[in-house]
Amino acid sequence: MRHHVSGRRFNRSNGHRKMMVRTLVTDLLKHGYVKTTAAKARTIRPIAEKMVTLGKKGSLHDRRQASAFITEDAVVRSVFDDLADRYKDRPGGYTRMIKLGPRKGDASEMALVELV
Repeated sequence: MRHHVSGRRFNRSNGHRKMMVRTLVTDLLKHGYVKTTAAKARTIRPIAEKMVTLGKKGSLHDRRQASAFITEDAVVRSVFDDLADRYKDRPGGYTRMIKLGPRKGDASEMALVELV
């Protein structure tokens, strides 16, 4: 039994799963939206919100924490310059998840995650 074991494994190894989540969060912050499976969307939402919160705080420590997770330096700059100004008055809830229905190939539930 998986008592007190949190998170989804996605049938991947630890390093592959972590890199997949980092890449999805980076793409979400870079493009403003990402289309993925509903399970992956539920996994990346709180992490993306945390990155925007780090951008709003704006200290050097926060910038280094975001840079350690986000895979592109240009996206880190964008989070701290553009997104921090865009969401400065918003107390949270920076992302929205829209369910798109089943995928044609394997019928897995698809979702669109976008920045509000």
